[in-house]
Amino acid sequence: MPRPLGDLEDAVMTRVWEWNRPVTVREVLEDLQKERSIAYTTVMTVLDNLHQKGWVRREAEGRAYRYEAVSTRAAYSAALMNEAWSASDNPAAALVAFFDMMSPEQRHALRDAVRMVQIDDPESSEPAEHTAPEQAPEAGSEAGSEQGPQAAQERATGEGDEPGAGASGAGR
Repeated sequence: MPRPLGDLEDAVMTRVWEWNRPVTVREVLEDLQKERSIAYTTVMTVLDNLHQKGWVRREAEGRAYRYEAVSTRAAYSAALMNEAWSASDNPAAALVAFFDMMSPEQRHALRDAVRMVQIDDPESSEPAEHTAPEQAPEAGSEAGSEQGPQAAQERATGEGDEPGAGASGAGR
């Protein structure tokens, strides 16, 4: 399972992800030095650590290496979100709380992502083409519930439902 990158690891990986090509320690160093004072050996150590953790692959080029990202920043972010969600003792309530923190733009992106997954999943019980972006209720919105986030949390935790009807919707 991934763990969050440290500040320097994130700064290095940001460059590797943004440049989207194999990079050298020297290239990353020169770019980082625009923002902070940092030693070549520090950047080399960070890239070596990222290689050992599986975030970058490297290929020898003379006496140096070229480093390339193993996955995208989006995949890294998704893995972190999945780990945090999986660690919750109440995943449905955690999702409701997370949705409640989202901006309207983030909620719109979430609706788009759910539709894409539903389109790709032939076993999905709800066809994506039946819900237009402007019709999908936002978490905690009036369209979803007149009571707001508290009622949404009760729905997610199964409180107030009939017996056996938890967050998964079973029994409904």
